[in-house]
Amino acid sequence: MTKNNFQKILVPLDGSKYSEKALDRACELVEAFDSTIILIYVVEKSIPVNLLDRKEYLELLRKFGNNILKRAKTKLSNKGINAKTFLKEGNISNEIEKIAKKENCNLIIMGNKGLGTVSRLLLGSVSNKVSQSSSCSVLIVK
Repeated sequence: MTKNNFQKILVPLDGSKYSEKALDRACELVEAFDSTIILIYVVEKSIPVNLLDRKEYLELLRKFGNNILKRAKTKLSNKGINAKTFLKEGNISNEIEKIAKKENCNLIIMGNKGLGTVSRLLLGSVSNKVSQSSSCSVLIVK
């Protein structure tokens, strides 16, 4: 019998089609390896806001994140998969890494592109940062 190297899988979500593909791939691995799945949405707080009040902007992002997590959890539930969810605030790649360590994740599955095109140009690719700094394996889905 082989050891399951993917006992806990972390899937960062952002509402993009790539994070949806990552969630689909995670479902395949959860079913194949009887793994636990953990979902995370991170509200990026470092982006300057000029059009909206900062507090109002963060509240909109929290609501968006909660909706993304709720939809994903429902999708998984329909497949008979339970998921633990986290809504965090801060630097996206740092928060992903913190949860991966805290939850002892063996694998992070994420999309290669997200919704944050402007922030990616300013801050660098989140998937690239996570793959470079992660303490566990990272599967980047295209």
